[in-house]
Amino acid sequence: MSDSILQEKSYKFALRIVKLSQYLNDEKHEFVLSKKILDSGTSVGVLIEEARQGENRSDFSQKLSVANKEAFKTNFWLRLLKDGGFLSEKQAKSLIDDCEELQKMLISSLKKTKNTNSTSE
Repeated sequence: MSDSILQEKSYKFALRIVKLSQYLNDEKHEFVLSKKILDSGTSVGVLIEEARQGENRSDFSQKLSVANKEAFKTNFWLRLLKDGGFLSEKQAKSLIDDCEELQKMLISSLKKTKNTNSTSE
């Protein structure tokens, strides 16, 4: 899998999260959770962008690791918004599916990076 696919998917996901945050603010008048989901959901893409600019493999791996943690945090907030009645089952499923796809891609990239580092030592 190419890093550019991960970068593209994380960017599109961040756009969806921005729109979700706007929806939560405007339609549901939910301001606390909308801020939390905005922070974690957009951080995934930002950290992937930063990883691509990493100074070395270790820096790259560290940024992807933090992006992965942010993706897991985002998944938590999405499930909480669904179970709290702020999102319909359909809305939540689409976002959670996208988030879980990013999580799998990040884990795969981290494993590949770890294996590359192990073989080069």
